[in-house]
Amino acid sequence: MRVGILGLPNAGKSSLFNALTRAGAEAANYPFTTVEPNVAVVPVPDKRLDRVAETIGATPTVYETIAFHDIAGLVRGAHRGEGLGNRFLANIRETDALVHVVRAHGDQQVVHPEGRVDPAADVDTVETELLYADLESAERRLERVAREAKSLDKPKLAEAAWLRELVEALGEGRPARSVPVPDAAPDAMRNLQPLTAKPVLYLANVGEGDPLEAPAELAEHAERAGARAAAVSARLEAELSELDAEEAQAMRADLGAGEPGLATVVREAWKLLGLITFFTAGEGKEGRAWAVPRGTRARSAAGRIHTDIERGFVAAEVVDWEALVKTGGYAGAREAAQLRVEGREYEMRDGDVMTVRFTP
Repeated sequence: MRVGILGLPNAGKSSLFNALTRAGAEAANYPFTTVEPNVAVVPVPDKRLDRVAETIGATPTVYETIAFHDIAGLVRGAHRGEGLGNRFLANIRETDALVHVVRAHGDQQVVHPEGRVDPAADVDTVETELLYADLESAERRLERVAREAKSLDKPKLAEAAWLRELVEALGEGRPARSVPVPDAAPDAMRNLQPLTAKPVLYLANVGEGDPLEAPAELAEHAERAGARAAAVSARLEAELSELDAEEAQAMRADLGAGEPGLATVVREAWKLLGLITFFTAGEGKEGRAWAVPRGTRARSAAGRIHTDIERGFVAAEVVDWEALVKTGGYAGAREAAQLRVEGREYEMRDGDVMTVRFTP
């Protein structure tokens, strides 16, 4: 999963990136510190997998990962090439979801590019640029598809109609995600890859000691947009990331700082993308977490492990992770009738531990 961290210059993106990844991306108090996107692949710790691996005797433990992309600050006029222009609009397009960092602290030592602190206005500035960029892309795509639709190809006709509706919506300030893709042209959204179709987490960057709550106007905007909102203190998280784990935990408890920023972002990103996690583990073998979209069937989930396993899928032995730990392993789970044999159409649940039977 690729998550882009974006926002206005000096919103706290690189500080958050450093805190999340300990990757040491440069963070400074002037615009365009980030030119090319910094990328770091971060393991997502999961205590459920730790317990499963301990119970089964699985080793090593391999967590699911998120690739964070720290994208250069977006400024008014970016779609016309202002600031770093289309370079980072293209970087945004390569991600699966967006964490939109919004400044919500009043530290006067940190320069705001427009000379004021107004979370709602900052969000509007960034989203307007994304809308304009999508509008230009949609108009260009419509010209091409409209010519191709003269052949009366039904998918092209449907895509052209959708693009006309999309152009109208974008012109009215509505994002691409608000315009459903027609059944007759299921690849229309994928062909265009609009920026405003991506799931968004609005992350308020609050001051040290401030409540870890998104400002009301930001939370309300997120609800209207079908997005999510949360809050972290990027500066505090960056400071804590420089300590070892025990020191950071003690300091966090003393400050009442809540859960680590990575945990907040991961939890919200999982919800945003509708992901669940299942596990595989064997004695003396690897214990591993796998993220899949909610509603994934067992055979498709097996394909996440290996395409050969998906092709040769016969059945899956499935047990809930808590039941596996409680009964002491696969044998105990089988005796307690907690281990089930499921077919290819079984819908995976969050926390399932799966062993696949397949023919090579």
